[in-house]
Amino acid sequence: MNSNSRRDFLRKSVLASVGVLAAPAMVSAAGKKDDTEIQTGQFRLKYAPSLGMFRASAGKDPIDNIKFCHDQGFRAIFDNGLMGRPKDVQERIAYELDLLDMEMGPFVLYADFSVTSFVKNDADTLKMLINKMKDGVEVAKRTNAKWALVVPGRYDQKLHWDYQTANVIENLKYCGEILEQAELTMVLEPLNGLRDHPGLFLTGMPQSYMICRAVNNPYVKIVDDLYHQQITEGNLIPNIKAAYDEIAAFHLGDNPGRKEPTSGEINYKNIFKVISEMGYDGTLCMEHGKTEGGKEGDQKVINAYRQCDSF
Repeated sequence: MNSNSRRDFLRKSVLASVGVLAAPAMVSAAGKKDDTEIQTGQFRLKYAPSLGMFRASAGKDPIDNIKFCHDQGFRAIFDNGLMGRPKDVQERIAYELDLLDMEMGPFVLYADFSVTSFVKNDADTLKMLINKMKDGVEVAKRTNAKWALVVPGRYDQKLHWDYQTANVIENLKYCGEILEQAELTMVLEPLNGLRDHPGLFLTGMPQSYMICRAVNNPYVKIVDDLYHQQITEGNLIPNIKAAYDEIAAFHLGDNPGRKEPTSGEINYKNIFKVISEMGYDGTLCMEHGKTEGGKEGDQKVINAYRQCDSF
């Protein structure tokens, strides 16, 4: 957080503590909310269901899914598989989101968990990465997407870690220049290596923050996946605050189980409160499963977000 952002955050915190800031509309006349109350209407933050999360209620058509999400009060969606959809479907998705004034969260531009890529320093690898970035730019043009997710791949067991880090930084500089021209922001995703993705190079928030600082491009940022970071290092709220200037998106999911908030150990209500107080206005992608199937499971997910959104 830069000095101005930090001063603004502290000012808001002080004003809120003495009751100067206006209370949210959902607060009762006595100034206290009922934690068990399920609110209705538009969500306060831009939680973004994946296309297909509510398939039991909305069917398989992506446009019907967008309409259903909008009717439930969601202001965003995300689609990891956007690049693989037919061009006409991509355009239909973009049109519907624009019509309903909804945002598209980061789509997956490049995430190959099986190979070393960004950690290498060779012409063929760089050429491949640049071509991937160009493909992502074309998808972004068709869909009006503003964020694209990248995973830097596996680490190299035969190369010193510091050389790998230097290579990642240099490769990201080249890729960032291409995305910057299209005003498409790359979000790097650190993933846990303890349970889901052993062997990957990027795993933690401090590591990601350091790399983004070294790349020094406003179009190379971080997506903070709170499920992965709870497993990797915990310390979720302090890391959000420390790395906030380099965070452009969030992924959500509780632990253990990677299901909806309230199903595990993460206090999402407190996290959402902190994110809101810091002025975050981007998407929070609901990249998780459901504890129950069918329409009942769909409603349980929606209710969980209503509960956590009542901070």
